[in-house]
Amino acid sequence: MVSSSHPLAGQAGARVLADGGNAVDAALAMAATTWLTLPGQCGLGGDAFAVVREPDGTVWTVGGSGYGPDGGTPDFYRDRGLAAIPLDGALAVAVPGAPAALAALHRRGATRSLAELWEPAARLAEHGLPCSAKTRDDVRSALDAVRSDPGLASVYVDGGLVPLVGDRLPQPDLARTIRELAHDPASFYTGSLAERCVAALRDAGAPFSGDEWVATGTVTPEQALSGRYAGAVIHQTPLPTPGWMVLHQAALCDGVVGSSPLLSAAAIDRMARAARTAFEDRLRWCGADNDGAARILDPGHIRAGRDRLSATAPAGAFTVAGGDTTSLVTVDRDGRAVSFIHSLAFTFGAKFTVPGTGIVLNNRLGRGAYLIDGHPNEVRPRRKPLHTLNAWIVTDAAGALLHVGNTPGGDGQVQWNMQLLSHLLDHGLDPQEAVSAPRFTVFPGSDANVLGNPAELRIEADVPPEVRTALSEMGHDVRTLEPLGAEGSAQIISLDPRGVLSGGSDPRQEGVALGVE
Repeated sequence: MVSSSHPLAGQAGARVLADGGNAVDAALAMAATTWLTLPGQCGLGGDAFAVVREPDGTVWTVGGSGYGPDGGTPDFYRDRGLAAIPLDGALAVAVPGAPAALAALHRRGATRSLAELWEPAARLAEHGLPCSAKTRDDVRSALDAVRSDPGLASVYVDGGLVPLVGDRLPQPDLARTIRELAHDPASFYTGSLAERCVAALRDAGAPFSGDEWVATGTVTPEQALSGRYAGAVIHQTPLPTPGWMVLHQAALCDGVVGSSPLLSAAAIDRMARAARTAFEDRLRWCGADNDGAARILDPGHIRAGRDRLSATAPAGAFTVAGGDTTSLVTVDRDGRAVSFIHSLAFTFGAKFTVPGTGIVLNNRLGRGAYLIDGHPNEVRPRRKPLHTLNAWIVTDAAGALLHVGNTPGGDGQVQWNMQLLSHLLDHGLDPQEAVSAPRFTVFPGSDANVLGNPAELRIEADVPPEVRTALSEMGHDVRTLEPLGAEGSAQIISLDPRGVLSGGSDPRQEGVALGVE
């Protein structure tokens, strides 16, 4: 079974499984397809992470995220009169980690060549995929910046107009790049392609040396970060992802949320305050290269946090921003499972393309790194910015597969993933019920551009009015969203004791879950 945020991506993965490929093969094919179906959300110029559960019960991860420029000291940005790293343009870019992560995923777990798995995506790029409503809306949301970049403008605003749904969008440069990287993924970091990326960024004022690209290009599979919730084991992506934040919230909510009715005021209050606690701790202690996450997950810190949540009113002020990311899940006939997520950070990333390649570069440095003196996430050379992406797999204590899932959505990810886990493990919802359930989000989280905004609890209108009123009386500043208005695009596949797979794809986007006999 496969589940993703676009039918064509799901079809690509289902075809691989039907042809005898495994879940890793399917995930790699689906990932490449989403570069075309959801180009505002992901691409070769972004980052990528995955959690893989093998048929023998072992779990491993790959993480692809990159460094900022070697010359990107705090003084570099302050000397240019900047109070924060820009969100658009060359200064916003971190070295893309997606190609290295995909290569590591392929080396460790695939049975088919990348050339075979990625050729269908290359053909889509060559001939042009009809524009979807989602891509049209993404172009509209970033229209001025898209028009200002020659590479983006040549694809998405031909003649200055936003494409219509159904307009074909050929990308011959990207087709060539996909084929080149399928044969030699390392060329993104050490070959002529790397040289072109670095030259384009340097010409635009970013102080890259090229050495940080080489350093990003080596990705080694790692052990998953694991914790328990409702008797199950949650396997998460390690730093620089916020996978630990899901485990932190789970530890703060275990045995409490499950004793309250589904989406009751008491359950939402506890999960919202646990999310605020996780964001506060992240801002206080965490960087990609320190022990802040281990400190936060220490049993003594968890006990203190549970005591505090049982005794205090809602905490205030951090912020969550919308995310432009896409994710997918797949399970093969042997029980191998993959949860995969990749992103450009914000829509079309830095709105900066590498000439002649079709590669749109991310704005992860601008989104994730701080200009706060002495902070563990302060921008500096050879320090990766903290991430919003995370992915998860749930097993029982013996390692048997129960669920695999994820969702895009910026700082909403760690909150909505906790909600999904509660729906599945506390209340026994099926995958489609879990991804369709009303969603809530504490605002703010910890994106660099929104620190210090007023605290809100954003909640979809499908949550009954009496529950929202009760939350207001508990001290939350409740802001009501339209039904299904909280963003995200969750994907879940579950395996029941009979060996039957069931899947769910979020109605907030245009995805689908597909089974293969």
